[in-house]
Amino acid sequence: MPTGGVATGGQSTGGSMPTGGFRPTGGARPTGGSEPTGGARPTGGARPTGGSEPTGGSESTGGASPGGSSFGDLPKFVGNITTRTRVDADNLTYADYWDQITPENAGKWGSVQGNPNSSFNWNTLDAIYDYTQEHNIIFKEHTFIWGAQQPSGVSSEDQVKNWMNAFCERYPDTRLIDVVNEPPPHTTPSYANSIGGGTNGNWQWITNAFTWAREACPNAILILNDYNDIEWTNDNNHMIDIVNTVLSNGGPIDAIGAQSHDLDHSGINPQTVENLLNKLHNDTGLPIYVTEMDLSYSDDQQQLSAYQSYYPIFRDAEFVKGITIWGWIYGSTWSMAPDSGLVRNGSSRPAMKYLMDELGRPSP
Repeated sequence: MPTGGVATGGQSTGGSMPTGGFRPTGGARPTGGSEPTGGARPTGGARPTGGSEPTGGSESTGGASPGGSSFGDLPKFVGNITTRTRVDADNLTYADYWDQITPENAGKWGSVQGNPNSSFNWNTLDAIYDYTQEHNIIFKEHTFIWGAQQPSGVSSEDQVKNWMNAFCERYPDTRLIDVVNEPPPHTTPSYANSIGGGTNGNWQWITNAFTWAREACPNAILILNDYNDIEWTNDNNHMIDIVNTVLSNGGPIDAIGAQSHDLDHSGINPQTVENLLNKLHNDTGLPIYVTEMDLSYSDDQQQLSAYQSYYPIFRDAEFVKGITIWGWIYGSTWSMAPDSGLVRNGSSRPAMKYLMDELGRPSP
């Protein structure tokens, strides 16, 4: 999500994994600048593979997605993000609690390349990806194209393709990708016109981005990600319009990402969220991932109550294929206030214990 500002209607935005996963039943704002660098690794060449498929959790249903990637072999997950540049944090082993990971900042193009002609810096991403391979955790890329954090200057079509191809060659077991994050009016890449244009029209630049991402990473689930699309009606309608336009143009969008940062806004309630969630799915025919969920409350019981209200909505919706919490260590989450954290001083807040009990996982 963009740093600062207010979106339409509200705030914008080891050990192996225990089995059990998501209990079967019937939601980035950068933290300020790019990831620390430390010397670029040589570009080119595929990263070594060898990690087995993630285990745990109930199987998602639905077979092949419209874009061609299979959802059938990917379990419905409840994951989280890195804590700044770290996976394990505060003497806690990430893989004990979460079965999917999204790099908070390290995967954004602007974190990997200072400008589109410079060397790639893969250092932080390498460590995160290697952790997922070692611990059988689902790896999700965030993000290929985002207007708020990108290389300086105006990138060309060839440079965008080069970025996507280099990433997918290096990290071939990437299972999900936020191909475009926060489309206009929320953010607009400086190079949108150079890769097809069509903003507020046929959205050709988004169609092209998904087409190129499919060519680069054919086995990944490709996501259009945005904030407020299950909290506010105008944003919901706008996302539906973009998705259906791109799909009609042949763009291989596999799923929609609902960041879900505004669930704790005073003007939002569970019934509104459930209605807009269903509408987003029904009007596009696509699965949904809750990609950046955080509920920020200083009061433990308020946070617990909020998780008890919203988590079952996502748990019980068959078309919601996974949930990513946006930060878990108190005081180290993206928002100005630290209150979205789930673990404080090494101990679970009640909402963390609730989630872990739901998932059959241990609590810190």
